[in-house]
Amino acid sequence: MRELFYSAICTLRASALGTGALLCLAFGAPVYADGQNQLDGMKQEIARQQKQLSDKKQQLNDVQKTLKQQELAIARAAGNIHAAEQKVDALTLSISQLEKEQQALLQRQIGQRELLKELLTSQYKMGKSSPLANLLGESDPARLDRMAIYASHLSQARSHALDELAATDTELQLKKHQLSEQRNEQQSLLSQLKKDRASLLGSQQARQSTVRKLQGQLNADKRYLTELKSNESRLIAEIAKARKAAEDAARQAIVNMDGLGKYKGKLPWPVSGRIRHAYGSPLQGELRWKGMVISQAVGSEVKAVHGGKVVFADWLRGYGLMVAVDHGQGDMTFYGYNQTVLKKVGDTVQRNEAIALVGDSGGQESPGLYFEIRRKGTPTNPQPWLTR
Repeated sequence: MRELFYSAICTLRASALGTGALLCLAFGAPVYADGQNQLDGMKQEIARQQKQLSDKKQQLNDVQKTLKQQELAIARAAGNIHAAEQKVDALTLSISQLEKEQQALLQRQIGQRELLKELLTSQYKMGKSSPLANLLGESDPARLDRMAIYASHLSQARSHALDELAATDTELQLKKHQLSEQRNEQQSLLSQLKKDRASLLGSQQARQSTVRKLQGQLNADKRYLTELKSNESRLIAEIAKARKAAEDAARQAIVNMDGLGKYKGKLPWPVSGRIRHAYGSPLQGELRWKGMVISQAVGSEVKAVHGGKVVFADWLRGYGLMVAVDHGQGDMTFYGYNQTVLKKVGDTVQRNEAIALVGDSGGQESPGLYFEIRRKGTPTNPQPWLTR
């Protein structure tokens, strides 16, 4: 789109030069020349060029809107996949535990059946001779008492063993039912996960097409510089608005935010990876990077470098899906180019807590994280603040 704007500007500039030439001709022409017609023609040309420029501005806005919707769709799908994968992992652990419990119950059931078999065998052996015959043939009262007590204990043991076996059978059936339900849920989740991944792939392919179209329209240096400056101004305005809201909310919630001052050189990296663009390195023309870009794979977790409150979590032109965290004392950190955000405005985050997933939103050609630190609104080199 930069190319379209640049072309329109150049054309308009050429038109202005043409206007000057035509004016010269008008004043130097013979009296019979129709000066009014020339003036009308010039006005029409200027109007045509202005309309062309306006149309190309609208084309840029339309492409940016399409890109935003596609990247928000990618963010939703990626968030769903992230949540589903965590639930599948939890179900896998639960299923493994249930299988162990089921195996233990089966072993207990085998032992209980063996015990019951022994009890029934003993009782059968005692019952082979008639109790009456035993009484008539036995003259020792003490022995008769012992036999009666033994028979009673044997009967009680058998009854208890039967009760325990029945309880084990019931518990085993319950575990089987739970296991079946969780396996069904796991299969359902895996099926949904497959659909979400297909949806994500479709959105990513559509996004790639949009990015190619956008890149083809944003080649002129002048338009690119203008766009970057506009993005920065827009970001500063969004930050000021969001920060005021966050400070008001922080005062109400009595959130303790001590700033970054005493943690210089001790902050963890938001992602691990190679620094693709360092702070202060040339960006384009007279512009320089106000943060740094760290290369990392799509879907990797982006972590807050310090505790604070989320004051911005949305799509922003030039930065894609952006998260801004206010740490108090005028200190803020920014995390851009994300695939999806895991926090919303107003959320409190802790040091090393995942707040987003690495992506290439904002029209980036390769995945990575844009990371910036601002102190009282002024960008500062983030690298010295991070652990070596």
